[in-house]
Amino acid sequence: MPSQQVLQEKINEVEQITQLIKKHKVIGIASLQKVRAAQLQELKKKLSDKAYMKVIKNTLMKLAIENCKEKPELKKIEEHLTGSNVYLMTDLNPFKLALLLERGKVRTTAKAGDIAAFDVIVPAGNTGQPPGPIISQLNAVGLPTRIEAGSVWINKDTLVVRKGEVISERLASVLSKLGIKPVEAGLLMKVAYDDGLVITAEQLQIDIESTKQTVEKSHAYAFALSITIAYPTKENMMTLLQLAHQKAYALSINAAVPTKDTIADLIRKAHAEMLSLGKKANQPV
Repeated sequence: MPSQQVLQEKINEVEQITQLIKKHKVIGIASLQKVRAAQLQELKKKLSDKAYMKVIKNTLMKLAIENCKEKPELKKIEEHLTGSNVYLMTDLNPFKLALLLERGKVRTTAKAGDIAAFDVIVPAGNTGQPPGPIISQLNAVGLPTRIEAGSVWINKDTLVVRKGEVISERLASVLSKLGIKPVEAGLLMKVAYDDGLVITAEQLQIDIESTKQTVEKSHAYAFALSITIAYPTKENMMTLLQLAHQKAYALSINAAVPTKDTIADLIRKAHAEMLSLGKKANQPV
């Protein structure tokens, strides 16, 4: 292909990327490390109505960023343009985008050097493997075995690797034979640009359950404070009215102020006081 034609194709591609950047509020960069083509295509289909996903050469992305003079903050993401990346252009909240990618991960078999995505516990039971070299292989990774009915059995549930630990070649082989997939593969957000704000991978990682508990606790504290200082809001108005009614009722009873709501209790209170006084009056001095 003539060099002039190649150059023109590059120019056209940079222009297309530039237009995508200008069109969308959020630009996400995710690493393609350990991501399979089939998995990428599946994720692309799932996100088709939420984000435009495209694998772009970093050099072309840098040229496109140069073209976006109206978004000078974009230059801050250039330091992250290393390795193989897929770019996601969207108007979604970047934290929601990162969560969608996290939920799109799938479990896969391990290779030597992979990191365990969770505590891997090999359950007790029949491995389905006939006696042979498999016994020494299982024993070598700490799995107690026995032979029963012509098969190798694992005697008890056994933790073989903890979350975050490196999986050895020997253990990876054993887990593969047992059909256990201890590794999660998927897109990992490296950084996101959100309308002038650059958000790093660490900032994008949110513990949903912990955040939910924090919000619930903060709401409880705020609600209690608003009740204490009698600050009316649509959330506490009913509670404030109930408390005010209880206090007004108690005050009217103590002050003996008759109303249609208190008259019955006032009469019962007067009757009880009368009986108590009568008993005291009849007691010998």
